[in-house]
Amino acid sequence: MKAKRLLTALMIALLVSGLFTFWLSRRVAKAARVKVPQKHLYVAAGKPLDAGEALKPGSLQLVEWPASTPLTGGFTKIDDVAGRIVLYPLPQGEPILERQLAAAGAGAGLTASIPSGMRAISVRSDEVVGVAGFLLPGTHVDVLMTYHSTIAPEPQTLTVLQDVVVLAAGQQVHPEPDGKPISVNVVTLLLKPEDAEKLVLATSLGGIYFVLRNGADEEQALSPPVGLNQLAGASALSPSQGAAAPITKLLHPKPRQYQVETILGDKQVVSSF
Repeated sequence: MKAKRLLTALMIALLVSGLFTFWLSRRVAKAARVKVPQKHLYVAAGKPLDAGEALKPGSLQLVEWPASTPLTGGFTKIDDVAGRIVLYPLPQGEPILERQLAAAGAGAGLTASIPSGMRAISVRSDEVVGVAGFLLPGTHVDVLMTYHSTIAPEPQTLTVLQDVVVLAAGQQVHPEPDGKPISVNVVTLLLKPEDAEKLVLATSLGGIYFVLRNGADEEQALSPPVGLNQLAGASALSPSQGAAAPITKLLHPKPRQYQVETILGDKQVVSSF
């Protein structure tokens, strides 16, 4: 009787263990069938890259990226970016995007930083004109000119250009990480072609000066030229009185006319010059 009970208990134990083993194997098999998230390979920096550096196959690597969040503008082949110029410093392992590279064939150096349709022009500066060395690459400035015209004998100062980006200070195209001032005698500005013409004319007519402005301030203020009268407290000209007049009209006003009266006997002739 005791042996029969023992055999029954053993059979029940074997049945329970078999059922548990079957259930556990099903769970393990189901977990194994869960799909592993797919990943794509994207081109990334294989070492820290400096701005202006040409990409070489040895400085690039492929990194995995979740396929569920594809990289817009990313590259999947190293050959697609080899030879392109980096516009911004990139740390090691960061995927490379189209917006971080200069246009294909744009060349190396400063030319790679000039957007399509823009121009770079260098202007001589000094410690005063250069705002005590704070004309750093990436800063925004207004360009002022002091000149003499035939309208008034005293000098006048006019804002020629506004919200101009400094592309380079001397040969430095990137500011110091600590924002340290840079003493240079030449600054390079990023301008539209028509603004570059204005700047060349301004440099030939008088002294130019730079005024620093907030990079987020894009307001274009309309201000008249300022002369000695305004320094003495007189009212400046309103925009309708010539604030917006072209600089060529101020520098080359309409010539005065002269009249000469000639008397020949009983005839009188008046000639205008």
